[in-house]
Amino acid sequence: MKEILRKLYRQETLSTEEAGYALDLISEDKVHPAQMASFITVYLLRAISVSELDAFVNVLMKKCIPVDLGRSALDVCGTGGDEKNTFNISTITALLAASCGVSVAKHGNYGVSSISGSSNVLEHCGYRFSSDVTVLKQQIESENICFLHAPLFHPALKHVAQVRKELGVRTFFNMLGPLVNPARPAHRMVGVYQLDLARTYHYLLQQRAEKYHIVHSYDGYDEISLTSDFKVFSHHGEKHFSAESFGFSKLKAEAMVGGKTIAESADIFKQILSGNGTDPQNAVVIVNTVFALQTVSDLSTTEALELAKDRLLSGSAFQLFNRLIS
Repeated sequence: MKEILRKLYRQETLSTEEAGYALDLISEDKVHPAQMASFITVYLLRAISVSELDAFVNVLMKKCIPVDLGRSALDVCGTGGDEKNTFNISTITALLAASCGVSVAKHGNYGVSSISGSSNVLEHCGYRFSSDVTVLKQQIESENICFLHAPLFHPALKHVAQVRKELGVRTFFNMLGPLVNPARPAHRMVGVYQLDLARTYHYLLQQRAEKYHIVHSYDGYDEISLTSDFKVFSHHGEKHFSAESFGFSKLKAEAMVGGKTIAESADIFKQILSGNGTDPQNAVVIVNTVFALQTVSDLSTTEALELAKDRLLSGSAFQLFNRLIS
């Protein structure tokens, strides 16, 4: 590990074999916490390469507990780490997409650099995380959605959890989250906090037989925030969009803010999901859901907008969630 660290300190890129070997050592708890923190910190100071990212993903997927849901699914997952403290946009988007008839296997975790990650809110609202494939299959068959709490499926990451918590900032593990869903979804909607990272994801996912949308708002959000124009990469290429592209006005950052506690975040989550969110909140989840739907279907933008709006304002998504936690 010392030689790998020396190479990184020289600002050299690791080979696929070296990157895989390093993460393998970390996952087996064969690295001192100080070396682990040092390894992680390097990727706060420079971009991760496609080959390094691919190697890290492969190691974690080999070590994860696999989940066979018996059907093609969509994951809606952001990297986190944008430090914007937004409400739980990707989680609401996942539920809204499920209420539109899309099968969703959402991967998520507790917040590390944010107040409330998807797992924090879901747990607070009464969702019981499970690694029982029978339970997960029942949920996705009855309600079109199940939630995969990362620690239950990635035991290899338990050795790095404390270091990540103590660092308290985004790390390359944020980059890995959307790519290591144990259900191996054939469709992905991924939000990333940096444009360069979006391109890295794009290069990586292009090599795989998957349909995807990678979204990044130019002002640094790891989702479509409508607070600025945004870029979308997909299996069809890349495009630039604005809020006006969907009939909305540009929003202010204050409209996207989540709660100061997990309880407050959960209240905001339920208010929006029940169709009682503010117009800006509704606009954001609707536009994100448009791209989630178009990842798996041939719906036009107008059709996807109308479907998402109907399912949100009618309370269908909220009813689905209540059935899921009852």
